[in-house]
Amino acid sequence: MATVDECERALHTLSDRMAANNAGRKVNFDRSLSCKLTDLDVIFAGQLRGGALIDIVRSDATNAQVKLTMSSDDLVDMVDGKIKVAAAWASGRIKIDAGMLDLVRLKSIF
Repeated sequence: MATVDECERALHTLSDRMAANNAGRKVNFDRSLSCKLTDLDVIFAGQLRGGALIDIVRSDATNAQVKLTMSSDDLVDMVDGKIKVAAAWASGRIKIDAGMLDLVRLKSIF
């Protein structure tokens, strides 16, 4: 099991990677995001804005527009490239609660 600090670092790594991958692109996608880590009983929240994940904080809020649910190890493995988001989602390891259009937009910025 990954620690809370490892998961927070992983989210910041993901944020940096998303910002770099989407630099120079006009990305019109502004949504609140939460990431619930089931084994740690922790929720991180942030904003998806302009192709980046910003303002990452620990939170109790569960009302985000895009909600991710996974284990701490799956988060770290996803960011490290050990598992693919689509495969983990299809197998149920990662749950994504978002509207259909938001899912399509997520695929384009991750």
